[in-house]
Amino acid sequence: MVDLDTNSPLSQVSIILENKHDTVYSNNQGLFKIKTFGSFEFYKSGYFHKTVIIQEDHPIIQLQINPSELHEVVVNANQIAKPLNSSYTSYNIISTKDLQKNNTTDLAPALNKVPGVFMQNGTLNTNRITIRGIGSRNLYGTSKIRAYFKDIPLTSGNGETTIEDFELTALSRIEIIKGSGSSIHGAGLGGTINLIPKTASYNQTNLQNTTTFGSFGLFKDVLSFGSGLKNSSINTVFSHTQSDGYRTNNSYNRKTITLNSNHYINERNEISILGSFIDLKGYIPSSINENTFLNSPESAAYTWEQAKGFEDTKRSLLGISWHHQYNNTLSQKTSVFTSFKNSYEPRPFNILSEKLSALGIRSRILGETTKFKWTIGAEFFNDFYKWKTFKNLYQDYPSGTGSIQGDLLSNNKETRYYFNIFLETNYSINEKTIVSFGLNFNKTSYTLNDNFNNDTNPDQSGSYSFKNILSPTFGLTHSISENINLYSNISHGFSPPTTTETLLPDGLINPNIKPETGWNFEIGSRSTFFNNRLLCYVSAYRLNISDLLVAKRTGNDEYIGLNAGKTQHDGIELSGTFKWFKNKTYQLNTNLTYSLNHYKFKDYVDGENNYSGNDLTGVPNHVFNLELDFKTPLGFYGNLLFQNIGSIPITDSNDLYTDSYNLTNFKIGWLKKLNKKLNINVFLGLNNIFDTAYASQILINATGFNGAQPRYYYPGTPVNYYSGINISYNIN
Repeated sequence: MVDLDTNSPLSQVSIILENKHDTVYSNNQGLFKIKTFGSFEFYKSGYFHKTVIIQEDHPIIQLQINPSELHEVVVNANQIAKPLNSSYTSYNIISTKDLQKNNTTDLAPALNKVPGVFMQNGTLNTNRITIRGIGSRNLYGTSKIRAYFKDIPLTSGNGETTIEDFELTALSRIEIIKGSGSSIHGAGLGGTINLIPKTASYNQTNLQNTTTFGSFGLFKDVLSFGSGLKNSSINTVFSHTQSDGYRTNNSYNRKTITLNSNHYINERNEISILGSFIDLKGYIPSSINENTFLNSPESAAYTWEQAKGFEDTKRSLLGISWHHQYNNTLSQKTSVFTSFKNSYEPRPFNILSEKLSALGIRSRILGETTKFKWTIGAEFFNDFYKWKTFKNLYQDYPSGTGSIQGDLLSNNKETRYYFNIFLETNYSINEKTIVSFGLNFNKTSYTLNDNFNNDTNPDQSGSYSFKNILSPTFGLTHSISENINLYSNISHGFSPPTTTETLLPDGLINPNIKPETGWNFEIGSRSTFFNNRLLCYVSAYRLNISDLLVAKRTGNDEYIGLNAGKTQHDGIELSGTFKWFKNKTYQLNTNLTYSLNHYKFKDYVDGENNYSGNDLTGVPNHVFNLELDFKTPLGFYGNLLFQNIGSIPITDSNDLYTDSYNLTNFKIGWLKKLNKKLNINVFLGLNNIFDTAYASQILINATGFNGAQPRYYYPGTPVNYYSGINISYNIN
């Protein structure tokens, strides 16, 4: 018995021989014994009921999660599989159903429904994700958050993370651990995002195609093929997405291939192979000043339009995992992985060429007794990063020519080392109370080789090793009753600076720069009422950050990092789901989430400016979501989502904020099973129904040069539609 998405063993599954009262249960390894072949019913809370005819020994039974009962779903929180309602960390699941409630092109609507998580997206290829305010100081992209694609790290040795390039329809779900309670994964002060790829069903073969088109030249086609034999399965997804974009110099073209295969060698050994390839070219309109934002938001920044700035990126990764069961109480999971990235990015101020390769291994041993569960493991990988910059000569050519590569400006090679040892233990004091302890040891270092230095360009070569960091975690869960669970945790986390942040204005390494560190204190509850029709999550936390890293501007789009003080992140997170009807054929659900963010600079002095007590820049003071979704026996389904995003401080001085804004999205569709093998799904969606003008991303503390206004704003997309059709064919 395994989870269809994660292949995690499922224990205590009720297995009932149809038309009889004979019942057996799966053990902790998901194994079970039956006396005779026949038709069996499989039941487990949090999963859809399933009927299977068993006619041979050692069948593999996969159960699919029920999005309406996510609190019962088995998750791999902090390495040890457990039901979500017994996790001592703040943990959220974005299911396949959640991902499909929008156009599957933009991740932001789904992420922004998770309390404490906020994704700003200037364009499809310009994004920044923050968790509980962590990462808001990063000017471009996402940092200080760990991410994994199954067991393969997506976060580089430089601490930067990109997940928005992955094809959403290739994912079965996204798991998010918030706060430094996820430090068991390493250097992720804000939290951890785990992308779980889809797995094909055993003894089934399925072919699907989804075509979507919409506003601003949106076209997307996804072709997926899943095939499962008795002991092996493979799922492959190809996607092509293109868009002209709402703004000038905003076209986007991406192709992806995702492969996930699982092979059960025998009862004790399983091999999994995971691969992904992404080919992306996206033009960059960049941020604009307030006057342009208010009067001509579709415009690109003048210099970016003249240079026709873009990013052309090819990314690939490959991982092989081995799961070995030594006995009923001891197992081992080991993954070997590699990744590559080639990128070319013409910008008005220079042209950046990057090549990145990585090689690593992650292994852990898991053991358990009746009351005690534990895991210990290690992760190690090397990044080999080469980057060059060139002059951009676009100003020397006629308007419309775009970027022209000139002379070499810099030529660097970095070797980055990341080593992580972790452990966690869970001890059941009794049937209601579990205590947990986790520990993480991290060693991060890098070597920089400057291959371009002369009399005017000082040699930046050097090595730097951050101090060893030990991060403990303490957790407690307690069941007040069958329906009310409490949890709490105290945890330490950290995030090392990027290579750019460790360089001084003259290009030399700053030996005094330190990683950001923080302590997280949290208490929360997960409860169900009215026969599981009402599900409620509540949490309150305080996250104290020391050695805050801030970006200090030294020139046109040039920054250095400084440790500038402390921040205090206080917050309350709420989420609730109410099922108006508990019926398989007709559903009407109301979903509500709310984040109250009270984030402050506790101690922050920048030169003569004292910002202590000010609001933390780049994070809304609240995020509210209200959603209604329905499904009818005739196959019609739909959802209506209302989002309210609070005002966001743009400058550290707090003399400028964005306006609070509302967004309303709607989707309706018709899903019909035409016969035993063929399904059809037709859908239509409308985003930003009331055509709200808003800033979908901001550039904090922007500075204007040569009398120009600061370019703070990335305008959000106005009212837009999408429509499409999905055809699914079961070959056997």
